[in-house]
Amino acid sequence: MNVNFFWFRRDLRISDNRGLFAALTSGLPVIPVFIFDHNILDSLPKNDARVDFIHRTIVDLDLELRNLGSSLLVLHGDPQQLWKELAQRFKIQAVYFNYDLEPYAAQRDAAVKKVLEQYNVTMYGHKDHLIFEGNEILKDDGKPYTVFTPYKNKWLSKLHSETQNGVPKPLISWPSEKHIDQFSKVTKPFKIPSLAELGFESGGLSFPPKTVSTSLIMHYDQTRDYPAVPGTSKLGIHFRFGTISIREKAMKALKLNATYLNELIWRDFYAMILFHFPHTISEAFRPEYDKIVWLNDVSSFEKWKEGKTGYPMVDAGMRELNATGYMHNRVRMVVASFLTKHLLIDWRWGEAYFAEKLLDYEQASNVGGWQWAAGSGTDAAPYFRIFNPASQAEKFDADGKYAKKWIPELHTSQYPKPMVDHKMARERCLLTYKAALKS
Repeated sequence: MNVNFFWFRRDLRISDNRGLFAALTSGLPVIPVFIFDHNILDSLPKNDARVDFIHRTIVDLDLELRNLGSSLLVLHGDPQQLWKELAQRFKIQAVYFNYDLEPYAAQRDAAVKKVLEQYNVTMYGHKDHLIFEGNEILKDDGKPYTVFTPYKNKWLSKLHSETQNGVPKPLISWPSEKHIDQFSKVTKPFKIPSLAELGFESGGLSFPPKTVSTSLIMHYDQTRDYPAVPGTSKLGIHFRFGTISIREKAMKALKLNATYLNELIWRDFYAMILFHFPHTISEAFRPEYDKIVWLNDVSSFEKWKEGKTGYPMVDAGMRELNATGYMHNRVRMVVASFLTKHLLIDWRWGEAYFAEKLLDYEQASNVGGWQWAAGSGTDAAPYFRIFNPASQAEKFDADGKYAKKWIPELHTSQYPKPMVDHKMARERCLLTYKAALKS
């Protein structure tokens, strides 16, 4: 029997899934598949919480599919080899998927496409992970934006042009019951390998829920900068792995809070930057900033990672990250600025550590955020923007509630003195940057 496949990746849900909807309207039974890519997994620690999250999510997804009479085929290995085997095992007409524009994913998908072409199988990609991707938002001369505000204005204009009376018809397609019936039926569900069989173990972390209150979004602009206040959605991990719809959340934000919507636009912006400038993963967006002579002191880096710098907001943030896989957005800016500007440690070191620890790690946003902190990215602000971690704490954690939560030894002799003096570090940073940019 001829079949089509839908390849789940960063879109682990059934509702409002662009590529899945296309597969279910293709006219053939659809076999859903998920691949644990060993090219990614082999470089991760065995207790990586994100693998735990993915595993839990696909178990739930399989249960949802079982209720529809189908099941999720879960494989582990090299995608090219696995698709070759699937093409030999099934009469596949087409493979549907949603784009992932990160460099490795794009290379992997191109390689899989070549494999499937040998078996006359067509791949159909769809946009799902972003509102607008790649070349959808460009300047009038056809070049990509490199400054956020004009990009945002074009983004909003395009969004409004694609909605009708507030209903985002071009953005959201919900599979109907007749389409859901197109899932391939099974008499015996596929077996999902256990976390242990994949070579991993649970890290024991808890994960944030998929839903947030309307009130939180409505007041987001008033509460988002205060780390002791539950004023952020913590939906990043769900956006990262597509367990919720970015379109649905954008439409709600459009009605409830412009500041929250702005954060979603930043996400598209950084993805666009990475798409057009993939070298920024390892090189400064502005090349002259690669001339900076970093100190890269290993012992200082370790103190920063452990949250033992002597600056409470920095230390609380790092300890929160190490304990939970999450860090408050305001604090992320403070700790990144401290590492790059106060300690003069290469932003790539910090980016790699966040990549290892963050549950909501997205390469484009992480690289963009770190380059912003280092002054080497797309931001038009001058390099001498240097956060004072003490004044940031006074402004956004005035009563020390956030710091006290993560630093039990705060205000005792066990808590270290500041590892660098702010004034000295600022002057050193300015001299170092000036020397690099003049060379």
